[in-house]
Amino acid sequence: MSKLRKISGTRAIRTFEKLGFILVRQRGSHVVMRKYRPGGDIGCVIPLHRELKIGTLKGILRQAKISEEEFINSL
Repeated sequence: MSKLRKISGTRAIRTFEKLGFILVRQRGSHVVMRKYRPGGDIGCVIPLHRELKIGTLKGILRQAKISEEEFINSL
């Protein structure tokens, strides 16, 4: 089983871009990303913090419907 680690918000955004998400908009320190799919769009909100807590990162992955292993392999 893969183990998530703390990463920065900027690094998370770069990883989501590798996974096919695009930056839609930003308001303050929160970035909204979206992935367009035929079955429906998937969106997630990523805070631009220096370090994202593990629980926050898991919540973002749940929003984006991405497994932890898939995310770690894209880092």
